[in-house]
Amino acid sequence: MRKALTGAVLAAALAAGGTPALAQKSADTLRITWRDAVPDITPYYNQLRTGVVIGHQIWDSLVYRDPETFQIKPLLSESYKWVDETTLEFTLRNNVTFHNGDKLTADDVVYTINSIVADKQVSTPSNYAYLDHATKVDDTHVRIELKRVFPAALEYMAMTLYIMPKAYREKVGPQEYSQHPVGAGPYKVTRVNGVTQVDLERYDGYYPDSPKGKPPISKIVIHEVPDAATEMAELLGGRADWIWKFSPDQFDAVNRMPNLQATRAESMRVEYLSMDAAGRTGADNPLTKEKVRQAIAAAIDRSTMAKQLMQGGSRAIDTPCYPTQFGCDAGAAMHYPYDPTKAKQMLADAGYPNGFDTELVTYDLPQWSGAVQGYLKAIGINAKITQLQVAAVVQRSIAGQNPLELGSWGSYSVNDVSAILPNYFTFTGNDYTRDPEIKKLVEQGSATVDADQRRKAYSAAIKLITAKASWLPIFTHAVTYGYSKQLNFKPYPDELPRFFLSSWK
Repeated sequence: MRKALTGAVLAAALAAGGTPALAQKSADTLRITWRDAVPDITPYYNQLRTGVVIGHQIWDSLVYRDPETFQIKPLLSESYKWVDETTLEFTLRNNVTFHNGDKLTADDVVYTINSIVADKQVSTPSNYAYLDHATKVDDTHVRIELKRVFPAALEYMAMTLYIMPKAYREKVGPQEYSQHPVGAGPYKVTRVNGVTQVDLERYDGYYPDSPKGKPPISKIVIHEVPDAATEMAELLGGRADWIWKFSPDQFDAVNRMPNLQATRAESMRVEYLSMDAAGRTGADNPLTKEKVRQAIAAAIDRSTMAKQLMQGGSRAIDTPCYPTQFGCDAGAAMHYPYDPTKAKQMLADAGYPNGFDTELVTYDLPQWSGAVQGYLKAIGINAKITQLQVAAVVQRSIAGQNPLELGSWGSYSVNDVSAILPNYFTFTGNDYTRDPEIKKLVEQGSATVDADQRRKAYSAAIKLITAKASWLPIFTHAVTYGYSKQLNFKPYPDELPRFFLSSWK
């Protein structure tokens, strides 16, 4: 079915123009198409990976993580130091201006941090829960006080702490700021058209000593489309120069195009199936029974899904985290071998010999949710699939409306389990386990700089999480990229396309 669709799209593209159009190298414009609508491109107010991608083009943080070495380097700051275990001091560069010409000062950093800490609308509060407040020392020096010892603080700052201009945002207000955002990053926004298009232009006033460097490409046009078929049609039809996360079985079709190339790389993103153990969708939900959830874990052939559906180096994993992340102890995780016969018996033992009906909510590719649906059907569980865009699934999740949720989490590219476990196991809107013991262990792991104590707490949490089977890891993602052969583009394991590093050949 999917290959037939690709063929139809390719035929239409060729019929329309004879040969798909070349990339927009002549116009020095990189045309990007993806499936996620980003209602608010200010990165504090969306949980979308595409929102993170946009954020790193427009805004800069105090520090930068080198994608090659994962080394933390000064960015808006020229240096930093730990004053004590819970205090960081930054010396700011004196040659940074925002896109509206305002000079960066300590006031902007203090305003950003203190505003975000107090803002109840921030979409992922766990990313900033370690921050207490910021204090201005003078115009070029800022002290940031942490609420507690937090060893991954600089990682989080590099990946999630975007500095906003105080005077401008206070003048226009948060809502207007989201429509006409101003940052200090390598690209500036020239247009935000609802949830369909975002236009960026190289900021010529970008400070020359930034480790991000000056972008070689002058303009970026991001087109947001509703589905995978439209996304692929734009690439094959010559209306896009770059897409990602398309179906792996279209990989060869893209590579056969004379002006396109496809590549893939494993990323830190983890595919998961969340189950409503806490009964947020109803106390009579069969998923509140541990044996039911364990039956589901045994019913899904995760290795086959990784090999045949994700492909490209994807691995089935047992841990609720990416293997390289600090604290991600594979030895502590319970393994659920694929065994549909045993799963069916477990379901009967739980009181459901004839299965039950439920809902599977997802934004992922239909073949993935279809596979899970098929595995569940084989043991008697009838899962109705509700296919939505990412933002809608997230909204439903926070509202406690997803009995089963098939989704993924990229940890904001932070290489520490504190970037994933708190989001799902500390009574947040995305937590369908609501287990006080797990919450306590996860919080303990984030509250000390002692590496051994952190590992011990996280290992105990992983053991409980996997035993209770309320959050089932499926596989690691291998991201597919399709783009023009005229484009120099390099993917990184942290799943953050750095378009400011891309160039034309």
